[in-house]
Amino acid sequence: MGVGATNIVARIAASVGKLNGVEIEFQRCADVRSGGVLWGLPALLSNGLLRHTDKHFSLPLGYYNIESIFLLLSFLALARIKVLEDLRYCAHGEWGKILGIDRIPEVKTIREKIRILIGDDRGRRWRAQLCNEWMESTCGTEYEGYYYIDGHVQIYYGKQTKLPQHYVSRDRLCMRATVDYWVNAMDGQPFFLVNKAVDPGLLKVLKDDIVPRLEEEVPNQPTEEQLKENKYGHRFIIVFDREGYSPDFMKEMKERRIACLTYNKYPGEDWQESEFSDCECQLINGEIVKMKLAERGTMLRNGLWVREIRKLTMEGHQTSVLTTDYVSDLKRVAVAMFARWCQESFFKYMINQYNLDRLLTYQLEDTPGTTVVVNPQYCKVDTQTRSEITKLDRRLKEFGAILLTDEIEPDKVENYQNQKSKLQEEILFLKEKVEELKIRRKSIPKHITLRELSETQQFDSLSTQSKYFIDTIKMIAYRAETSMANILRDKMAHTDEARRLLQAIYNTEADIIPDKEKKTLTVCLHHLANRSNDKALSYLCENLNETQTIFPGTDLRLVYVLSP
Repeated sequence: MGVGATNIVARIAASVGKLNGVEIEFQRCADVRSGGVLWGLPALLSNGLLRHTDKHFSLPLGYYNIESIFLLLSFLALARIKVLEDLRYCAHGEWGKILGIDRIPEVKTIREKIRILIGDDRGRRWRAQLCNEWMESTCGTEYEGYYYIDGHVQIYYGKQTKLPQHYVSRDRLCMRATVDYWVNAMDGQPFFLVNKAVDPGLLKVLKDDIVPRLEEEVPNQPTEEQLKENKYGHRFIIVFDREGYSPDFMKEMKERRIACLTYNKYPGEDWQESEFSDCECQLINGEIVKMKLAERGTMLRNGLWVREIRKLTMEGHQTSVLTTDYVSDLKRVAVAMFARWCQESFFKYMINQYNLDRLLTYQLEDTPGTTVVVNPQYCKVDTQTRSEITKLDRRLKEFGAILLTDEIEPDKVENYQNQKSKLQEEILFLKEKVEELKIRRKSIPKHITLRELSETQQFDSLSTQSKYFIDTIKMIAYRAETSMANILRDKMAHTDEARRLLQAIYNTEADIIPDKEKKTLTVCLHHLANRSNDKALSYLCENLNETQTIFPGTDLRLVYVLSP
C-alpha cells in the first residue's frame, strides 16, 4: 500500500471499487514540513481553484477525490516543487497530513489522475470559465479594459519530433520550440494563453485567435448605442510590442472599436525638448514618478490618424508610443504602455519560480496537413541570398576605402589600379550572383502546407492538454501569491521582498490542530528566521482569518496563528 499508508480499511474498499474518495480527517500534528502552504488556501480558493470542478471534472471510484488532487497540485506549486518527479524524494506522509489523509498518491497515480481529468477537453472549458471570472474581477478597477498580449517561446529539447525553429531572444539562438501567446492584466496577472506549434506571428494570432475571443468574453463592453453616441469611444484596449506594429491592423481594430496601444516602430526624428513637460504619474505598483512627456497627432501611411506620445529619458532618448485611444489622458496612456514590464516580469518569475516551460508529458499529437509552414527551400535560398548581399556590401566598402593619397608614382599608381580592378571584378560577379539568387528566391513560395513537405521534414505537435492543465493550476497559485503579497506590502518596509517572504512561509513547518467541537482547524506557523517580519505576518493572519475559510470536504474553519 506504500510507505505512510495507515488507513488500511479505506484503501481496501477503494481497491474493490467501494469507495468514492476517502473522508478528510485531520489529526493533531506538530512540526509538519511545508505546513505553511495551508496559509495560501484562502487565496487559492478565492481565485477559483475548486470553483466549477464538480461541473467540469469527474474521477472514477477510488481513494483520492478531486479536491485532494487539486489541492495537492496547487500546494506543490506554492512550495516550489517544480517537477512531479521531485515528490519521490519528499515524505508522502507529511504531505498527507496537510491534506487530511494518510499519504499523498505516487507520481504515476497523479499522472493517471491528470490524464483522466483532462479528457474530453474538460480542462479547456474549466480554464475558459475561470478566465471569464478573472476578467470580471477587474471591473471597477484601474486595470479594467486593458489587455496585454505578448509571445513566450517555449524551448523543446526533446528528440521525438522536429518542431520548427524559433528565435529565442533570451538565449539569442534559433531553437526548436513552440510559442505561447499570453493575455495578461495591467498588473501582470494572467487571463489565458494561445499555443502555436507553428508560429504565424503576433499579428495573425491577434486577428484569428485573441481579438475574437476578447470581443466575446470581455465584460462591461459599451453597447452599440453608446458607441454611436461617442465616436471616440472603444470597447477595450489591447497593448502589444513592436512585433504587432501594423497601421492596417490598427485601422481594422479602430473600425471594430478596439483601441490599440503599441510602440512606434518608425519614430523618425527626435522632437524638440521644449515640447516635453514634467508629469507626475502613478505607476501600477502605486509609486509616484516624474516623466517628461509630449504629445502630437500623427498620420500613418494608410491615412489613420493616431495619438503619438513620447517619453524623454535623462539620457536624451525618446520612446515613441502610438495609440488609437482618443479618450484617456496623456499620463494614463504613458503609464499603461510602460506597464508592459509587469508582463515581462510575470514571464521571468514564472520560469524561475514555477518552471513554466516544463513539459508534463512527451506525448505527441498529429499536426493538421493544412497547417501553413515556412518553406525550407525558401529559407535555404534566402539564407544564401543574405550571405551574398553581406559579402557584396563588404566589398563595396573596401572598394570605396582604397584611395591614392601618396605622391603619384608609377609603382603606386599601378598597385592602386590593380586593387581597384580586382575588387571591381569581384563586385560585378557578386552582383550577378545576388540577382540570380533574388530571382530564384522570388520563384519559390515562402509558405507551404505541412503536407507539401517531404516525409522527413514533417512533424507532430506536442500534446499540450496536460501541460496547460498544470499551467492553469500555476496561474491560480501565482494569482493567490500576488493577492497575499499585496496584503503583506501594506506592513513591510521593503515591499519588494513580499514574495520572498511568502516563499519562506510556504516552506516553513507548522502545527496542525483540529478541534471537532469548535469545528476549527488551527494552523500554527513556526517563526521564521527573522522576527522583524512578525508584524507583517500578524497582519496577514488577521486578513486570512477574516475570510472564514472552510477546509474543502470538511466543516472545519481555518484559523491562522503564529507560534508563541
